[in-house]
Amino acid sequence: GGTIGVASTAGAITIASDGDTTFNADVNVGANFDVTGNAVIDGTALVTGVLTTTAATVFNGGFAANDGSTISTADNTAQLTLISTDADASVGPLFVMNRNSSSPADNDQLGKIQFIGEDDGDNATIYSQIVNQIRDVTGGEEDGRMSFNIISAGADKSFINMTHDGAQAEVVVNDESIDMDFRVESNNHDNLFFIDGGN
Repeated sequence: GGTIGVASTAGAITIASDGDTTFNADVNVGANFDVTGNAVIDGTALVTGVLTTTAATVFNGGFAANDGSTISTADNTAQLTLISTDADASVGPLFVMNRNSSSPADNDQLGKIQFIGEDDGDNATIYSQIVNQIRDVTGGEEDGRMSFNIISAGADKSFINMTHDGAQAEVVVNDESIDMDFRVESNNHDNLFFIDGGN
């Protein structure tokens, strides 16, 4: 039960006089493996089961996820926060959505942000979304599209559509011809500027 006071070597196992043990071959553990101190891995750590951490995990070199990932909490705290501590005048933090297609084509859909909630039948419903699209992939003539969509009477509708269509760039409100009023308020007028969508 005490520290081994002599150095010894038995095949692939080396035990130093201070008790440090070195395994020069594979180590297979068939039951639980508990480490009360720090674990330093110079190579690759392959976990084929579930990796569970009970404290915050720090990635000093970043990380790459090769499959979909979910961040879930049981409260209303922020699930994802991007922080830049850079003090220069450049942009930061920077959130990038990159569709790195090997065969881009006109009208390809790009990154989309969806806002989903339950309806009274416990069905997941997209109540609004920000939609992006490639309109023209021609180098030097690229055109894009961004649309703000909101569900209206159970159907997804474009409320604001910004695009370059043909030879003309445009911003269109109510591009899908729904019965939607357009109203601008001032400091003391509810209807300083008003368009009746039904008429």
